[in-house]
Amino acid sequence: MSTQSNIRIIGGKWRSRKVIFETKETLRPTPDRVRETVFNWLAPHIVAATCLDLYAGSGALGFEALSRGARAVFTIEQDRQNCLRIEQNKKILQADGMSVLQQSVADWLTKDAFVANIIFVDPPYKLNLLLPTFELLERYHWLQAGSLIYFEQDYPIDPSTLPESWLLWRNSKAGNVYYYLAIKEY
Repeated sequence: MSTQSNIRIIGGKWRSRKVIFETKETLRPTPDRVRETVFNWLAPHIVAATCLDLYAGSGALGFEALSRGARAVFTIEQDRQNCLRIEQNKKILQADGMSVLQQSVADWLTKDAFVANIIFVDPPYKLNLLLPTFELLERYHWLQAGSLIYFEQDYPIDPSTLPESWLLWRNSKAGNVYYYLAIKEY
């Protein structure tokens, strides 16, 4: 039997609305405190942005982006149950700017690319998917100069492991979460 949890949207038009998700060991939504900081960092860039929410899980980052004025969010999530729940939340919020795609992130990133302004990369920590995902984003041209990449993990990242064209712009830590915002320079 599954149980449900929820996480609230921090700001924007859906401020204080809740996103419901299934409680699972593999699902770890970005905490409120972290999302608040990240979206403060993104505030000058979020309005009218096209965003990718890779490894979407609960969809909280994508809903937060839309709530704060993003034009479009593409949520990529492999787990069918998570996608169904994101679709339900999308319908409740009338989040027409969200596209929910049930697919492996690695498979999806090798398809027809378009440039995204902001990319959220928040895979399950134990799978060590950050660096392979960064490589796919670069190889398949999902970014342009000025694109922003948010990512998090449960240990500090070595900035020298980032793609050469990325500058680590902001970073912080909350509890066990080390989170970062990089910008593609060229």
